[in-house]
Amino acid sequence: MKIGIIGSGNMGRSLGILWAEQGHEVFFGTRDAEKGKAIAEVVGHSTTGGTNDEAAAFGDVLLYTVRGMNPAEVLSSTEVLSGKILIDCNNFDVPEGFAYPPIVQSLAEKLAAEVPKARVVKAFNTMAQEVFELAPTPLKDYSVSVFVAGDDAQARQVVMSLAEDIGFAPVDCGGLRNARLIEGLGDFIRLMIIGQLQNPYATISVKTLPSAQQQRLGGRQASNLN
Repeated sequence: MKIGIIGSGNMGRSLGILWAEQGHEVFFGTRDAEKGKAIAEVVGHSTTGGTNDEAAAFGDVLLYTVRGMNPAEVLSSTEVLSGKILIDCNNFDVPEGFAYPPIVQSLAEKLAAEVPKARVVKAFNTMAQEVFELAPTPLKDYSVSVFVAGDDAQARQVVMSLAEDIGFAPVDCGGLRNARLIEGLGDFIRLMIIGQLQNPYATISVKTLPSAQQQRLGGRQASNLN
C-alpha cells in the first residue's frame, strides 16, 4: 500500500518506518523537502521523502500528524485529499493540571469538516512514541489496542489492517463521532504516562473475558440506577 506521511515528526517518522518494514511504500513529507528526503535515506526500504504536498499526492492512505492545523494551511491544495483515507493521530495540548475541558468536537471531526471529501479515520492517539519501538514483536504479545473510528467502514478496515501489520490489536469503534471518546482516552493515558506512572510504556488494552460459569452473585438484575 502507498502511504503518505504528512508531518514526519516523532509519530509520523515512527509509524512510517514500521509500515515500510512491513513492505508498504512510504513517502515522508515535511515542510522542508530536504528533511523528508533525509529521513527516507536513513530508513531505506521502499521509502522516499520530500514535501507534504508530494506526500499527499503519493499516498492512497495518509497519516496526518499536524496537530490543530487546517490542511489548507499545510498543503497547497486540499483537493488532493479527495477520496483518500486520512488518519488523524492527534490529541489536544495537555492543559495545566490535566484539567481537560469536555470534548464537544474531536480533532478528527474538525479535520473531517475541513476536508469533507477525505475519508477521515481516528487512530494511534493512545500511546506514546516509545511504544512503537516494540513493534511488531514483542508488541503482539501484549495485545495493545489501537482504537479506530470513522464514518467510512471500508476506511476503518484498512486502518485496522495497517495497525495489525505492525503488531497492534485494532478495535473497531464505529463512527467518527466516537473519536471524542477515543481522544478522551488519549487524554487519560497521557495523565497516566506523564502525571501518575511516569512511564511512556504504559498502554491501554481491551480484553474480553470468558463468561462466568455460574452467577454466584445473583447476576445482573433490573435497576433504576445507571
